[in-house]
Amino acid sequence: MKKLIILILMLFILVGCEPEEETVIETVIPNGLEPLVAVDDCENPTLEDGWTCIWADEFSGDVVDETKWNFEDGGYGGGNQELQYYTRNNTEIVDGKLVITAKKESYMGKEYTSSRLNTKYKGNFKYVRIKVGAKMPAGRGMWGAIWMMPLMNAYGGWPNSGEIDINEYVGYDENRIYTTIHTEKFNHNLGNQIGFSRVIQNAETEFHDYEMIWTPGSIKVYVDDYKFGDFNYVPVFNSEVPYQEAFPFDQQFFLILNLAVGGTWGGSQGVDNTAFPSTLEIDYVRVYQQDFATLDKERPDQPVGLTIGTLKNSIYWTKGTDDYGVEEYAIFLDGVFHKYVRMNQVILTGLTAGNTYAVQVQAVDFVGRISEKSQTLSFSYTA
Repeated sequence: MKKLIILILMLFILVGCEPEEETVIETVIPNGLEPLVAVDDCENPTLEDGWTCIWADEFSGDVVDETKWNFEDGGYGGGNQELQYYTRNNTEIVDGKLVITAKKESYMGKEYTSSRLNTKYKGNFKYVRIKVGAKMPAGRGMWGAIWMMPLMNAYGGWPNSGEIDINEYVGYDENRIYTTIHTEKFNHNLGNQIGFSRVIQNAETEFHDYEMIWTPGSIKVYVDDYKFGDFNYVPVFNSEVPYQEAFPFDQQFFLILNLAVGGTWGGSQGVDNTAFPSTLEIDYVRVYQQDFATLDKERPDQPVGLTIGTLKNSIYWTKGTDDYGVEEYAIFLDGVFHKYVRMNQVILTGLTAGNTYAVQVQAVDFVGRISEKSQTLSFSYTA
């Protein structure tokens, strides 16, 4: 009898003390992604949430570092009827700052000179956090910009492959900064570009921190840690077009710094010739990427909300969630892998007209961990 009581008591303890279910933490990295190491020349090598500096210029040398920057020389007008001729002669390093100077001078048939630099093929980025310390140019007719263009134009020429204007500043609109994106669906040629603006203090006399955080389906823009721009791909509002027409920001872009004179926007109220010389000053440029190999420990959540879109043979779903973000989605038809897509929309092609398919979606994070497949959506293909 005593043995029976002891056995019952042990069974009670074993059952009653069973631990609560916990989140499964995985240590193996399926795709072999290596941890990031910060570059040596970044004064602030890491930021909160696991951002590691992968590219930087602190402008600590005597001349522009041409292993990082290209000069764009020419008087082509920048596609905006700008008035300057771009030349490297208008850029110098002064007291640890990159200084671009716009001048009133005749050169190569133009009445003004300035500079434009880019990182093309020397700094190409996707899904990054960029911080730029900058002081804006003073004077009516000045048009300073910190912006990005696509490396390979994956979806065609401008605006189809996108443009990201982290900050633009026109001198006649003193102390107001602008951030804008341009895409095939939303651009200034159509008059429907998506943008935000904010008035700050002393934009022309003090340095401010301009920042962009770019993740899949999202671009957020900050000034001095205040978010004033928020761009997101929302398929329910764009279901009539392929995702890239609304949000083509799933490819590499490069950074551009320039100071234009005049142009369709910067010169819309004329040019004040007494404002020259005028300068755009850059204290630092730092580019960060999240260290997924070190940080990402969980599988993505199961995709939900599969919906047939307005666009023929298209399906979209709610953006996937993960501890550090979803990189892409695997599409399955009748249980068989079909293809990967980078945003939460798929357009099915090459199937048999009139057939019905069981569609499922699986989220994949940056280290290759996969979610459970979504619930099945029954879909009839149309030729």
